[in-house]
Amino acid sequence: MRVLAMGVLAVGIAAAGACSRAGTAAGRAEGDVSRAAASTPASWHEVTIPAGTHLAIVLDTGVGSDTSRVEEPVHAHLTRPLSVRGQTVLGEGSRVSGVVTDATRSARVKGRAHVALRFDTLTPRGDDQRYSIRTAAVGRTAPGTRKKDALEIGGPAAGGALVGALVGGKKGALIGTAAGGGAGTGIVLSTRGKEVHLPKGAALTLRLSEPVTIRVRG
Repeated sequence: MRVLAMGVLAVGIAAAGACSRAGTAAGRAEGDVSRAAASTPASWHEVTIPAGTHLAIVLDTGVGSDTSRVEEPVHAHLTRPLSVRGQTVLGEGSRVSGVVTDATRSARVKGRAHVALRFDTLTPRGDDQRYSIRTAAVGRTAPGTRKKDALEIGGPAAGGALVGALVGGKKGALIGTAAGGGAGTGIVLSTRGKEVHLPKGAALTLRLSEPVTIRVRG
């Protein structure tokens, strides 16, 4: 009986050990699966943003007709997410980059200041991938000052020809009657008009000229 009891006990111990080893192996297998799942990158798929889509942005780089130069880099970011068919494809803060395409200072008497930008690169938030985009140029022109200039010269003293020259651009009339305007004429002829500036934080709207296909996570 003692021998039988010892045999039963040995079998039980062996079985318990086997179960323990099996449980440990199963636990290791589960851990391996979990780690593999965690290390597997999230799936990506492509979404096309159609031409004509508007992107609301704010400038991170200030520009001005008298301070910027053509081809200077310009940076901005989206102020709100962009969705396509109900899915968010660009998060708020996605970056766009481009260049100054025009920076024209104001002229004396005639010629208003103008500044223009064009953005050509998109970097979605949370992604290092950069995409080439084509957008319509965004520009601003300074307000005209011809009527103000005419008042500063002094209509009654200068005569109708001078005022008409400022408004209509007739150079001969301006030269022929400039002396009648007194000091005001000299000030206007030597002073540039207003410049135009788009400071950092200025809100703009871009329009895509062509569709762009980007990768979206999920």
